Amino acid sequence: MKATHKLLFVLCPMLVLVFIYYSSGKLHLHVWGQKPHVDVEPTVSLTVTKAKPKPKVTTEPEPEAVVSEGQVVGSVYDQQGFVLKLDGKLDSLASSRSHLGKRPVDLVYKYDNLSSESCKPGYAAAKMSAVYPKFVKPAPMFLDRNFKRLGKVSSFLPPFGFKTQERIIDTILSVTKNYGLSPELESLSCKRCIIVGNGGILANKSLGSRIDEYDIVVRLNEAPVSGYTRDVGTKTTMRITYPEGAIQKPERYEKDSLFVFSAFKPLDFKWLRQMIFREKLQGTEGFWKSVARYVPREPSEMRILNPYFIQEAAFQFIGLPLNNGLMGKGNIPTLGTVAITMALHNCDEVAVAGFGYDMNTPHAPLHYYETVKMSAIKESWTHNISKEKEFLQKLVKANVITDLTKGI
Repeated sequence: MKATHKLLFVLCPMLVLVFIYYSSGKLHLHVWGQKPHVDVEPTVSLTVTKAKPKPKVTTEPEPEAVVSEGQVVGSVYDQQGFVLKLDGKLDSLASSRSHLGKRPVDLVYKYDNLSSESCKPGYAAAKMSAVYPKFVKPAPMFLDRNFKRLGKVSSFLPPFGFKTQERIIDTILSVTKNYGLSPELESLSCKRCIIVGNGGILANKSLGSRIDEYDIVVRLNEAPVSGYTRDVGTKTTMRITYPEGAIQKPERYEKDSLFVFSAFKPLDFKWLRQMIFREKLQGTEGFWKSVARYVPREPSEMRILNPYFIQEAAFQFIGLPLNNGLMGKGNIPTLGTVAITMALHNCDEVAVAGFGYDMNTPHAPLHYYETVKMSAIKESWTHNISKEKEFLQKLVKANVITDLTKGI
């Protein structure tokens, strides 16, 4: 073999090995995300199973971004989904929705030209939607014969739903036969509602006549009217209560008002059935205090409040712990906040009176109808008063609701 042939025989394999090594080096650089050499074709692509993650870049939210529950997006929403800018001005609220890329709610155009005495159709829902974009208005006030179709509450146990209680609710509703407000109220094109709380702040405010001007006056538990009409009014459209809070003296019930039942535990439905069928009260060991043994109302005057309002107030509006959907420490909203939540869905304008505890005045009356002082309030196992107050303050600041006694 000639010498030149021998030299080529040795050099060729070496050149092949050098080419393979160099090529593999270029591929290695490309795969691991390093900047490729300028002579690499831009169309070259390789499938990589594990790529080095790119550093996360924080940017302003896109206008069409959807806010999930509890998400904080940039500096627009708080943890519960309320917009942070809650100055209550119509133009600000409308522009805040526009800023988010939503169709702006033209609150200024729709409501600013109406007089203060005029009822504003859809006002509460429009304001609520402007500051809480996840708000959806349709939510029936009371359970009716189609209650099993209410998906949001069908899978929750009381108080956040009616799971396991379907049969007894069916029995109750078959007897009450009425599932709404009076025909007169149902026919109103615009409803102005007020929730009258039991707070001592109502005393000596002389708001009775103003409270009576509202179309729907909602009272809570056993708070009396007789003897306090100058401050709390004379009118009662409905009284929302649970067994332990119900009036125990039949003579204290107002005429022509609805008895609205709110359940917080399965035993409560059994109590309601006994009241409706005028049965002897049995099985009272599950209540935390004495309960009424007789309710002077016909079945047609009794309603079951939609438990969705308890669920929404607790988990969406206030941000109380879910606790797997069960009643637990600090995850039950007060009945007053539940009533306000109900009104936001079913009333055109919403006002409150008698709400708010001022812990800086320990000698002030806790309730307007008794001598118990503010200092008697202890830490509640079921309620989170501070978080609830934060929610109510949002509603007041944004003018979603009107606080007549200015205690919130």
